[in-house]
Amino acid sequence: MNELVARLTDSSAYLAGLLWGNGLTLGILLGMGLYLTIRMGLVQVRGFRHSLALLSGRYSCPDHEGQISHFQALSTALSATVGTGNIAGVATAISLGGPGALFWMWVTAFFGMATKFTECTLALKFRQVGNNGEISGGPMYTLLHGLKMKRTAVLFASFALVASFGIGNMVQANSVVDGLGYLYPGIRDNGWLVGGVLAFLVGMVILGGVSRIARVASAIVPLMAILYISGALLVLFNHADRVPAAFATILEHALNPWAVGGAAVGEAIRWGVARGLFSNEAGLGSSPMAHAAARTNEPVREGLVAMLEPFIDTLVICTMTGLVIVVTGAYSLQREDLVGAALTAHAFQSSLGTSGAAVVGIGLSLFAFSTMIAWSYYGDRSARFLFGERAVQPYRVLYTFLVMVGAAIPLKLVWNIADITNILMALPNLLSLALLAGLAQRLKTEYFSRPFKKENSRAKS
Repeated sequence: MNELVARLTDSSAYLAGLLWGNGLTLGILLGMGLYLTIRMGLVQVRGFRHSLALLSGRYSCPDHEGQISHFQALSTALSATVGTGNIAGVATAISLGGPGALFWMWVTAFFGMATKFTECTLALKFRQVGNNGEISGGPMYTLLHGLKMKRTAVLFASFALVASFGIGNMVQANSVVDGLGYLYPGIRDNGWLVGGVLAFLVGMVILGGVSRIARVASAIVPLMAILYISGALLVLFNHADRVPAAFATILEHALNPWAVGGAAVGEAIRWGVARGLFSNEAGLGSSPMAHAAARTNEPVREGLVAMLEPFIDTLVICTMTGLVIVVTGAYSLQREDLVGAALTAHAFQSSLGTSGAAVVGIGLSLFAFSTMIAWSYYGDRSARFLFGERAVQPYRVLYTFLVMVGAAIPLKLVWNIADITNILMALPNLLSLALLAGLAQRLKTEYFSRPFKKENSRAKS
Protein backbone atom coordinates (compact mmCIF):
# COMPACT_ATOMS: atom_id res chain seq x y z
CA MET A 1 0.00 0.00 0.00
CA ASN A 2 2.76 2.44 0.96
CA GLU A 3 4.60 1.63 -2.27
CA LEU A 4 1.46 2.32 -4.32
CA VAL A 5 0.92 5.65 -2.56
CA ALA A 6 4.57 6.57 -3.19
CA ARG A 7 4.23 5.80 -6.90
CA LEU A 8 1.01 7.82 -7.14
CA THR A 9 2.69 10.70 -5.35
CA ASP A 10 5.67 10.66 -7.73
CA SER A 11 3.58 10.34 -10.90
CA SER A 12 1.10 13.02 -9.83
CA ALA A 13 3.99 15.33 -8.89
CA TYR A 14 5.45 14.87 -12.37
CA LEU A 15 2.14 15.68 -14.05
CA ALA A 16 1.49 18.67 -11.77
CA GLY A 17 4.98 19.97 -12.48
CA LEU A 18 4.42 19.52 -16.21
CA LEU A 19 1.16 21.47 -16.10
CA TRP A 20 2.31 24.24 -13.78
CA GLY A 21 6.04 24.42 -14.46
CA ASN A 22 5.84 25.89 -17.94
CA GLY A 23 5.54 29.45 -19.15
CA LEU A 24 2.52 28.69 -21.34
CA THR A 25 0.24 27.83 -18.42
CA LEU A 26 1.31 30.84 -16.37
CA GLY A 27 1.05 33.08 -19.43
CA ILE A 28 -2.51 31.92 -20.13
CA LEU A 29 -3.64 32.48 -16.54
CA LEU A 30 -2.01 35.86 -16.01
CA GLY A 31 -2.63 36.90 -19.61
CA MET A 32 -6.36 36.28 -19.36
CA GLY A 33 -6.58 38.32 -16.17
CA LEU A 34 -4.62 41.16 -17.80
CA TYR A 35 -6.77 41.00 -20.93
CA LEU A 36 -10.02 41.13 -18.95
CA THR A 37 -8.68 43.94 -16.78
CA ILE A 38 -8.13 46.02 -19.93
CA ARG A 39 -11.31 44.86 -21.70
CA MET A 40 -13.50 45.62 -18.66
CA GLY A 41 -11.97 49.06 -18.22
CA LEU A 42 -10.18 48.41 -14.91
CA VAL A 43 -13.49 47.38 -13.34
CA GLN A 44 -11.77 46.17 -10.15
CA VAL A 45 -10.83 49.78 -9.39
CA ARG A 46 -13.69 51.74 -10.93
CA GLY A 47 -16.44 49.46 -9.66
CA PHE A 48 -15.00 48.76 -6.20
CA ARG A 49 -17.07 51.32 -4.27
CA HIS A 50 -20.32 50.25 -5.95
CA SER A 51 -19.59 46.58 -5.16
CA LEU A 52 -19.47 47.50 -1.45
CA ALA A 53 -22.78 49.36 -1.78
CA LEU A 54 -24.38 46.27 -3.31
CA LEU A 55 -23.49 44.23 -0.22
CA SER A 56 -25.40 46.69 1.96
CA GLY A 57 -28.65 45.66 0.29
CA ARG A 58 -29.40 49.14 -1.11
CA TYR A 59 -29.98 47.72 -4.58
CA SER A 60 -31.72 44.48 -3.57
CA CYS A 61 -35.10 43.61 -5.01
CA PRO A 62 -37.04 40.80 -3.25
CA ASP A 63 -39.09 39.89 -6.33
CA HIS A 64 -36.01 39.12 -8.45
CA GLU A 65 -35.21 35.49 -9.23
CA GLY A 66 -32.73 33.73 -6.99
CA GLN A 67 -32.37 31.76 -3.77
CA ILE A 68 -29.87 33.74 -1.68
CA SER A 69 -28.85 37.36 -1.09
CA HIS A 70 -25.74 39.11 -2.46
CA PHE A 71 -24.08 38.80 0.95
CA GLN A 72 -24.96 35.11 1.27
CA ALA A 73 -23.66 34.42 -2.25
CA LEU A 74 -20.39 36.18 -1.45
CA SER A 75 -20.13 34.36 1.90
CA THR A 76 -20.74 31.00 0.25
CA ALA A 77 -18.13 31.66 -2.44
CA LEU A 78 -15.69 33.07 0.14
CA SER A 79 -16.21 30.05 2.36
CA ALA A 80 -14.84 28.00 -0.54
CA THR A 81 -11.95 30.33 -1.38
CA VAL A 82 -10.97 31.31 2.18
CA GLY A 83 -9.62 27.92 3.13
CA THR A 84 -6.36 26.12 3.58
CA GLY A 85 -4.94 28.10 0.67
CA ASN A 86 -4.79 31.10 2.99
CA ILE A 87 -2.80 29.22 5.64
CA ALA A 88 -1.22 26.12 4.13
CA GLY A 89 -1.15 27.38 0.52
CA VAL A 90 0.71 30.60 1.31
CA ALA A 91 3.20 28.74 3.47
CA THR A 92 3.75 26.16 0.72
CA ALA A 93 4.26 28.91 -1.88
CA ILE A 94 6.84 30.69 0.29
CA SER A 95 8.58 27.42 1.23
CA LEU A 96 9.00 26.38 -2.40
CA GLY A 97 9.13 29.73 -4.17
CA GLY A 98 10.60 32.04 -1.54
CA PRO A 99 9.07 35.26 -0.14
CA GLY A 100 8.71 36.62 -3.69
CA ALA A 101 5.87 34.16 -4.29
CA LEU A 102 3.63 36.41 -2.18
CA PHE A 103 4.08 39.28 -4.65
CA TRP A 104 2.93 37.08 -7.52
CA MET A 105 -0.07 36.03 -5.45
CA TRP A 106 -0.93 39.74 -5.26
CA VAL A 107 -0.59 40.10 -9.03
CA THR A 108 -2.79 37.05 -9.59
CA ALA A 109 -5.40 38.45 -7.21
CA PHE A 110 -5.52 41.92 -8.80
CA PHE A 111 -6.02 40.55 -12.29
CA GLY A 112 -8.23 37.83 -10.81
CA MET A 113 -10.74 40.45 -9.68
CA ALA A 114 -11.50 41.23 -13.34
CA THR A 115 -11.68 37.51 -14.10
CA LYS A 116 -14.14 36.94 -11.23
CA PHE A 117 -16.27 39.84 -12.41
CA THR A 118 -16.47 38.43 -15.92
CA GLU A 119 -17.12 34.77 -15.08
CA CYS A 120 -19.79 35.56 -12.47
CA THR A 121 -21.54 38.13 -14.66
CA LEU A 122 -21.78 35.48 -17.38
CA ALA A 123 -22.96 32.87 -14.87
CA LEU A 124 -25.93 35.09 -13.95
CA LYS A 125 -26.66 35.79 -17.61
CA PHE A 126 -26.87 32.12 -18.56
CA ARG A 127 -28.09 30.48 -15.35
CA GLN A 128 -30.96 28.01 -15.45
CA VAL A 129 -34.02 28.42 -13.22
CA GLY A 130 -36.01 25.28 -12.47
CA ASN A 131 -39.79 25.01 -12.11
CA ASN A 132 -39.39 24.96 -8.32
CA GLY A 133 -37.23 28.08 -8.35
CA GLU A 134 -33.98 26.16 -7.83
CA ILE A 135 -31.02 27.80 -9.55
CA SER A 136 -28.29 26.04 -11.49
CA GLY A 137 -25.46 28.04 -13.00
CA GLY A 138 -21.75 28.17 -13.67
CA PRO A 139 -19.36 27.80 -16.60
CA MET A 140 -21.05 24.60 -17.81
CA TYR A 141 -24.28 26.54 -18.38
CA THR A 142 -22.36 29.47 -19.85
CA LEU A 143 -20.69 27.10 -22.30
CA LEU A 144 -23.96 25.31 -23.04
CA HIS A 145 -26.34 28.26 -23.40
CA GLY A 146 -23.92 31.05 -24.29
CA LEU A 147 -21.70 29.23 -26.76
CA LYS A 148 -23.67 26.04 -27.61
CA MET A 149 -20.57 24.01 -26.73
CA LYS A 150 -22.17 21.01 -25.04
CA ARG A 151 -19.09 18.75 -25.13
CA THR A 152 -16.90 21.43 -23.59
CA ALA A 153 -19.58 22.07 -20.97
CA VAL A 154 -19.56 18.37 -20.09
CA LEU A 155 -15.77 18.47 -19.93
CA PHE A 156 -15.81 21.36 -17.45
CA ALA A 157 -18.47 19.73 -15.26
CA SER A 158 -16.47 16.49 -15.23
CA PHE A 159 -13.29 18.26 -14.13
CA ALA A 160 -15.22 20.28 -11.54
CA LEU A 161 -16.75 17.10 -10.15
CA VAL A 162 -13.34 15.50 -9.70
CA ALA A 163 -11.83 18.76 -8.43
CA SER A 164 -14.45 18.98 -5.68
CA PHE A 165 -12.99 15.82 -4.16
CA GLY A 166 -9.48 17.29 -4.28
CA ILE A 167 -9.31 21.05 -3.77
CA GLY A 168 -12.60 21.24 -1.90
CA ASN A 169 -12.47 18.09 0.16
CA MET A 170 -9.36 15.99 0.75
CA VAL A 171 -6.91 18.93 0.74
CA GLN A 172 -8.99 20.65 3.39
CA ALA A 173 -9.29 17.61 5.67
CA ASN A 174 -5.60 16.79 5.27
CA SER A 175 -4.50 20.30 6.15
CA VAL A 176 -6.65 20.32 9.30
CA VAL A 177 -4.80 17.22 10.50
CA ASP A 178 -1.50 18.84 9.53
CA GLY A 179 -2.25 22.06 11.41
CA LEU A 180 -3.69 20.44 14.53
CA GLY A 181 -0.88 17.89 14.43
CA TYR A 182 1.60 20.69 15.03
CA LEU A 183 -0.17 21.43 18.33
CA TYR A 184 -0.90 17.81 19.26
CA PRO A 185 1.46 15.43 17.40
CA GLY A 186 -0.64 12.40 18.29
CA ILE A 187 -3.40 13.64 16.01
CA ARG A 188 -1.33 12.80 12.93
CA ASP A 189 -1.54 9.13 13.86
CA ASN A 190 -5.32 9.36 14.21
CA GLY A 191 -6.27 11.22 11.07
CA TRP A 192 -9.28 8.99 10.52
CA LEU A 193 -10.79 10.18 13.79
CA VAL A 194 -10.44 13.86 12.86
CA GLY A 195 -11.78 13.05 9.42
CA GLY A 196 -14.76 11.27 10.93
CA VAL A 197 -15.73 14.30 13.01
CA LEU A 198 -15.34 16.60 10.01
CA ALA A 199 -17.35 14.23 7.81
CA PHE A 200 -20.22 14.19 10.30
CA LEU A 201 -20.36 17.99 10.53
CA VAL A 202 -20.10 18.43 6.75
CA GLY A 203 -22.87 15.90 6.15
CA MET A 204 -25.19 17.69 8.58
CA VAL A 205 -24.90 20.89 6.54
CA ILE A 206 -24.73 19.82 2.91
CA LEU A 207 -27.84 17.64 3.05
CA GLY A 208 -29.83 20.86 3.43
CA GLY A 209 -28.76 22.21 0.05
CA VAL A 210 -27.60 25.69 -0.93
CA SER A 211 -29.92 27.59 1.44
CA ARG A 212 -28.51 25.85 4.52
CA ILE A 213 -24.95 26.09 3.18
CA ALA A 214 -25.42 29.85 2.64
CA ARG A 215 -26.82 30.39 6.15
CA VAL A 216 -23.94 28.51 7.78
CA ALA A 217 -21.34 30.19 5.56
CA SER A 218 -22.65 33.70 6.25
CA ALA A 219 -22.31 32.99 9.98
CA ILE A 220 -18.87 31.33 9.87
CA VAL A 221 -17.01 33.47 7.31
CA PRO A 222 -17.03 36.81 9.19
CA LEU A 223 -16.16 35.09 12.48
CA MET A 224 -13.22 33.11 11.13
CA ALA A 225 -11.85 36.05 9.15
CA ILE A 226 -11.92 38.38 12.17
CA LEU A 227 -10.31 35.76 14.42
CA TYR A 228 -7.47 35.00 12.04
CA ILE A 229 -6.75 38.57 10.92
CA SER A 230 -6.73 39.75 14.55
CA GLY A 231 -4.09 37.15 15.43
CA ALA A 232 -1.99 38.08 12.40
CA LEU A 233 -2.18 41.80 13.18
CA LEU A 234 -1.02 41.08 16.73
CA VAL A 235 2.05 39.25 15.38
CA LEU A 236 2.79 42.11 12.99
CA PHE A 237 2.41 44.61 15.82
CA ASN A 238 4.98 42.63 17.85
CA HIS A 239 7.38 42.83 14.89
CA ALA A 240 6.37 46.25 13.55
CA ASP A 241 9.99 47.28 13.03
CA ARG A 242 10.49 44.35 10.61
CA VAL A 243 7.44 44.99 8.41
CA PRO A 244 9.12 47.46 5.99
CA ALA A 245 12.06 45.07 5.58
CA ALA A 246 9.59 42.23 4.96
CA PHE A 247 8.03 44.10 2.04
CA ALA A 248 11.49 44.85 0.68
CA THR A 249 12.42 41.16 0.91
CA ILE A 250 9.21 40.12 -0.87
CA LEU A 251 9.77 42.57 -3.74
CA GLU A 252 13.45 41.70 -4.12
CA HIS A 253 12.80 37.96 -4.28
CA ALA A 254 9.99 38.54 -6.77
CA LEU A 255 11.61 41.01 -9.15
CA ASN A 256 15.39 41.08 -8.76
CA PRO A 257 17.06 38.12 -10.54
CA TRP A 258 20.49 39.75 -10.06
CA ALA A 259 20.14 39.53 -6.28
CA VAL A 260 18.46 36.14 -5.83
CA GLY A 261 19.06 34.46 -9.20
CA GLY A 262 16.82 34.00 -12.22
CA ALA A 263 15.79 30.50 -11.15
CA ALA A 264 14.61 31.82 -7.79
CA VAL A 265 12.44 34.47 -9.46
CA GLY A 266 11.05 31.80 -11.79
CA GLU A 267 10.09 29.61 -8.84
CA ALA A 268 8.50 32.61 -7.12
CA ILE A 269 6.33 33.23 -10.18
CA ARG A 270 5.43 29.56 -10.57
CA TRP A 271 4.41 28.95 -6.97
CA GLY A 272 2.90 32.40 -6.46
CA VAL A 273 0.58 32.05 -9.45
CA ALA A 274 -0.25 28.40 -8.67
CA ARG A 275 -1.07 29.03 -5.02
CA GLY A 276 -2.72 32.35 -5.82
CA LEU A 277 -5.11 30.59 -8.17
CA PHE A 278 -5.63 27.82 -5.62
CA SER A 279 -6.48 30.38 -2.96
CA ASN A 280 -8.79 32.82 -4.75
CA GLU A 281 -9.92 30.42 -7.52
CA ALA A 282 -10.13 33.21 -10.11
CA GLY A 283 -10.55 31.58 -13.50
CA LEU A 284 -11.34 28.13 -12.15
CA GLY A 285 -15.06 28.61 -12.64
CA SER A 286 -16.01 27.37 -9.18
CA SER A 287 -17.50 30.42 -7.46
CA PRO A 288 -19.81 31.33 -10.40
CA MET A 289 -21.85 28.30 -9.33
CA ALA A 290 -22.54 29.94 -5.96
CA HIS A 291 -23.04 33.45 -7.32
CA ALA A 292 -25.49 32.15 -9.92
CA ALA A 293 -27.98 31.52 -7.09
CA ALA A 294 -28.01 35.21 -6.05
CA ARG A 295 -31.35 37.02 -5.93
CA THR A 296 -30.93 39.53 -8.75
CA ASN A 297 -31.91 39.98 -12.37
CA GLU A 298 -28.85 42.18 -13.00
CA PRO A 299 -25.86 39.97 -13.96
CA VAL A 300 -23.37 42.81 -13.56
CA ARG A 301 -24.37 43.37 -9.93
CA GLU A 302 -23.34 39.89 -8.93
CA GLY A 303 -20.17 40.19 -11.00
CA LEU A 304 -19.24 43.28 -8.97
CA VAL A 305 -19.95 41.49 -5.69
CA ALA A 306 -17.92 38.47 -6.83
CA MET A 307 -14.81 40.50 -7.61
CA LEU A 308 -14.46 41.25 -3.89
CA GLU A 309 -13.42 37.61 -3.36
CA PRO A 310 -9.79 37.86 -4.54
CA PHE A 311 -9.44 41.15 -2.68
CA ILE A 312 -10.58 39.69 0.65
CA ASP A 313 -9.04 36.27 0.16
CA THR A 314 -5.61 37.11 -1.24
CA LEU A 315 -4.89 40.83 -0.89
CA VAL A 316 -6.03 40.80 2.75
CA ILE A 317 -5.92 37.34 4.36
CA CYS A 318 -3.08 35.74 2.36
CA THR A 319 -1.02 38.91 2.83
CA MET A 320 -1.47 38.60 6.59
CA THR A 321 -0.19 35.00 6.52
CA GLY A 322 2.74 35.80 4.23
CA LEU A 323 3.89 38.80 6.27
CA VAL A 324 3.75 36.79 9.50
CA ILE A 325 5.93 34.07 7.96
CA VAL A 326 8.45 36.62 6.67
CA VAL A 327 8.68 38.96 9.70
CA THR A 328 9.18 36.04 12.08
CA GLY A 329 11.90 34.56 9.85
CA ALA A 330 10.04 31.24 9.65
CA TYR A 331 10.43 31.18 5.85
CA SER A 332 14.19 30.64 6.19
CA LEU A 333 13.77 27.38 8.15
CA GLN A 334 14.44 24.25 6.11
CA ARG A 335 12.73 21.53 8.13
CA GLU A 336 10.71 18.67 6.70
CA ASP A 337 8.21 18.86 9.55
CA LEU A 338 7.49 22.53 8.83
CA VAL A 339 5.61 22.43 5.55
CA GLY A 340 2.22 23.92 4.76
CA ALA A 341 0.00 24.72 7.73
CA ALA A 342 2.68 23.61 10.20
CA LEU A 343 4.99 26.40 8.98
CA THR A 344 2.28 29.01 9.52
CA ALA A 345 1.55 27.60 12.98
CA HIS A 346 5.24 27.77 13.84
CA ALA A 347 5.42 31.41 12.71
CA PHE A 348 2.44 32.39 14.87
CA GLN A 349 3.72 30.40 17.84
CA SER A 350 7.16 32.00 17.68
CA SER A 351 5.53 35.36 18.36
CA LEU A 352 2.40 34.59 20.39
CA GLY A 353 3.32 31.33 22.06
CA THR A 354 0.91 28.40 22.20
CA SER A 355 -2.08 30.71 21.73
CA GLY A 356 -0.62 31.73 18.35
CA ALA A 357 -0.51 28.16 17.11
CA ALA A 358 -4.03 27.70 18.48
CA VAL A 359 -5.25 30.62 16.34
CA VAL A 360 -3.88 28.81 13.28
CA GLY A 361 -5.35 25.47 14.35
CA ILE A 362 -8.81 26.88 15.04
CA GLY A 363 -8.71 29.16 12.01
CA LEU A 364 -7.62 26.32 9.77
CA SER A 365 -10.40 24.07 11.04
CA LEU A 366 -13.03 26.75 10.41
CA PHE A 367 -11.56 27.66 7.01
CA ALA A 368 -11.42 24.03 5.94
CA PHE A 369 -14.94 23.24 7.16
CA SER A 370 -16.43 26.21 5.33
CA THR A 371 -14.55 25.28 2.16
CA MET A 372 -15.77 21.71 2.29
CA ILE A 373 -19.45 22.68 2.59
CA ALA A 374 -19.20 25.23 -0.24
CA TRP A 375 -17.34 22.90 -2.60
CA SER A 376 -19.91 20.19 -1.98
CA TYR A 377 -22.42 22.51 -3.64
CA TYR A 378 -20.12 23.03 -6.63
CA GLY A 379 -19.73 19.29 -6.95
CA ASP A 380 -23.42 18.50 -6.67
CA ARG A 381 -24.24 21.15 -9.32
CA SER A 382 -21.72 19.44 -11.58
CA ALA A 383 -23.17 16.01 -10.80
CA ARG A 384 -26.67 17.32 -11.52
CA PHE A 385 -25.55 18.76 -14.86
CA LEU A 386 -23.91 15.48 -15.88
CA PHE A 387 -26.30 12.87 -14.52
CA GLY A 388 -29.49 14.62 -13.43
CA GLU A 389 -31.08 15.27 -10.04
CA ARG A 390 -30.87 11.59 -9.04
CA ALA A 391 -27.08 11.85 -8.79
CA VAL A 392 -27.03 14.62 -6.17
CA GLN A 393 -27.67 12.57 -3.04
CA PRO A 394 -25.22 9.75 -3.91
CA TYR A 395 -22.62 12.44 -4.67
CA ARG A 396 -23.13 14.02 -1.25
CA VAL A 397 -22.70 10.66 0.48
CA LEU A 398 -19.47 9.92 -1.43
CA TYR A 399 -18.22 13.45 -0.77
CA THR A 400 -18.77 13.04 2.96
CA PHE A 401 -16.95 9.69 3.00
CA LEU A 402 -13.91 11.12 1.18
CA VAL A 403 -13.45 13.69 3.94
CA MET A 404 -12.21 10.82 6.12
CA VAL A 405 -9.97 9.51 3.33
CA GLY A 406 -8.38 12.91 2.78
CA ALA A 407 -7.59 13.26 6.48
CA ALA A 408 -5.43 10.14 6.41
CA ILE A 409 -3.47 10.14 3.12
CA PRO A 410 -0.11 11.92 2.53
CA LEU A 411 -0.11 15.71 2.09
CA LYS A 412 2.00 15.80 -1.09
CA LEU A 413 -0.29 13.43 -2.96
CA VAL A 414 -3.38 15.48 -2.08
CA TRP A 415 -1.78 18.76 -3.15
CA ASN A 416 -0.66 17.20 -6.45
CA ILE A 417 -4.21 16.04 -7.19
CA ALA A 418 -5.53 19.51 -6.39
CA ASP A 419 -3.02 21.21 -8.70
CA ILE A 420 -3.83 18.87 -11.60
CA THR A 421 -7.61 19.22 -11.31
CA ASN A 422 -7.30 23.00 -10.88
CA ILE A 423 -5.68 23.58 -14.23
CA LEU A 424 -7.86 21.07 -16.10
CA MET A 425 -10.93 22.78 -14.67
CA ALA A 426 -9.67 26.25 -15.55
CA LEU A 427 -9.05 25.67 -19.27
CA PRO A 428 -12.68 25.25 -20.48
CA ASN A 429 -13.73 28.17 -18.28
CA LEU A 430 -11.01 30.43 -19.65
CA LEU A 431 -12.14 29.53 -23.16
CA SER A 432 -15.66 30.74 -22.39
CA LEU A 433 -14.28 33.97 -20.91
CA ALA A 434 -12.18 34.67 -24.00
CA LEU A 435 -15.12 34.11 -26.36
CA LEU A 436 -17.73 35.98 -24.32
CA ALA A 437 -15.65 38.87 -22.98
CA GLY A 438 -17.33 41.20 -25.48
CA LEU A 439 -20.79 40.32 -24.12
CA ALA A 440 -19.64 40.88 -20.53
CA GLN A 441 -18.21 44.24 -21.54
CA ARG A 442 -21.51 45.29 -23.17
CA LEU A 443 -23.47 44.24 -20.07
CA LYS A 444 -21.10 46.28 -17.88
CA THR A 445 -21.32 49.36 -20.11
CA GLU A 446 -25.11 49.17 -20.22
CA TYR A 447 -25.39 48.73 -16.45
CA PHE A 448 -23.13 51.67 -15.57
CA SER A 449 -24.86 53.89 -18.13
CA ARG A 450 -28.02 53.77 -16.01
CA PRO A 451 -28.36 56.06 -12.95
CA PHE A 452 -27.98 54.07 -9.74
CA LYS A 453 -30.29 56.43 -7.88
CA LYS A 454 -33.23 55.55 -10.08
CA GLU A 455 -32.51 51.82 -9.70
CA ASN A 456 -32.32 52.22 -5.92
CA SER A 457 -35.75 53.83 -5.73
CA ARG A 458 -37.16 51.10 -7.95
CA ALA A 459 -35.62 48.42 -5.73
CA LYS A 460 -37.31 49.91 -2.67
CA SER A 461 -40.71 50.19 -4.30
